[in-house]
This record gives sequence, structure tokens and C-alpha cells, in this order.
Amino acid sequence: MSELHIVNHPMIQHKLTIMRDINTGSKDFRELLEEISMLMGYELTRDLPLSEVEIETPMRKMKSKVISGKKLAIVPVLRAGLGMVDGLLNLLPVAKVGHIGLYRDHETCQPVFYYSKLPFDIEQRVVILCDPMLATGGSASDAIRLLKEKGCMTIRLMCLVAAPQGIDKVQKEHPDVDIYTAAKDDGLDGQAYILPGLGDAGDRIFGTK
Repeated sequence: MSELHIVNHPMIQHKLTIMRDINTGSKDFRELLEEISMLMGYELTRDLPLSEVEIETPMRKMKSKVISGKKLAIVPVLRAGLGMVDGLLNLLPVAKVGHIGLYRDHETCQPVFYYSKLPFDIEQRVVILCDPMLATGGSASDAIRLLKEKGCMTIRLMCLVAAPQGIDKVQKEHPDVDIYTAAKDDGLDGQAYILPGLGDAGDRIFGTK
């Protein structure tokens, strides 16, 4: 069964509170999302394997630890997931970046696929799939399914806020994918928006509403 990791570091919770506030503008919203993404990235990469190398400090030679060549990929779900990429790249500058385009049909609340561009060796990489909102779980589940069809074996889902319905769907359909979120919210409204949530993340990132 996949694990749910609620990353509740005080700095993350503080920044998330500001993001939730209706009075926070797009500029601050984008900057806070980037900062939280980097902070969450520390937790998400906690178990990356290490190997030992020999180096020489200004004082003497020593053996020390480095990440043991594990390849990483950051894959945002367009468009809101783009807001999480730069924060993760600050932490993981050698990671490759792919893109998956999905949008939610506002009448059916079902995800509609429209774009995919992934690194050529995506199946060899640990994939960090990122989308700020895990609401019904439909988009995340479909994106994970696409990645698995491309041969991906290790996928981690990273979101900012998650509804119980979305968590349940992903865990049921993809029990091998761990979920990392900064908050588990109460649920969904009649239009499948997260409550209390923070509104439409895409609109708030790009100032389109």
C-alpha cells in the first residue's frame, strides 16, 4: 500500500497559510509555491541511496557520501504543476523535466489529456510527479498511468493540498505510488474543488482569474 506523507514542517505550514489567504496576490503565491516545493523536496528525497567516495579537503584526504547516481525526473501536470518545478530544480539541478497536459472538464469534473513530452530515458528515472492540488485524484491517477505505460517503475506524487477523495483514489489505483502533501484538507465541494483549499492554483499562479 502506498504511504501518505504529510510534510508538516513549521515553515511549510506558515507559507501555506499565506498562500491560502484570498488576499495573497499572484507574485507572492508563485514565490511561496516555489519555496514550499523546495522544502518538500528535502523530505521526498530523504531515502535516495548514497555511495562513498574519497575526496581531499584543504586539510587531508577523507571518505564522504554522495548520491549514488540515481537519475531523477520532475514531471509537472500542466498547468499548475509548472509552479513547483523551479523549487525542485533548485534542489535537484541535474534532474530532467517532462510535462503532462491534463485539464478538468468543468461539466463532468473528469480529466482530459492533451499533451505529453517526457525525457527519452524516463523509465530509468525516479519520477516526481507534481501538481499543487489533489482533488478527485482523476488527473493524478491518469498521469501516473501514462508514466507506467512509458515504463516508469518508481513514481512519487507531490502536491500542496490533498482531499481525502483524491488520496483514496490514487492509493486504490496505484498502491505502489507514495503521496507527499503539505496538508490533508476536509473534502470537496459540489464542483470538486478542495475545501478549505486555496482556490484554483493555476489561476492564482498565472493571474488568470
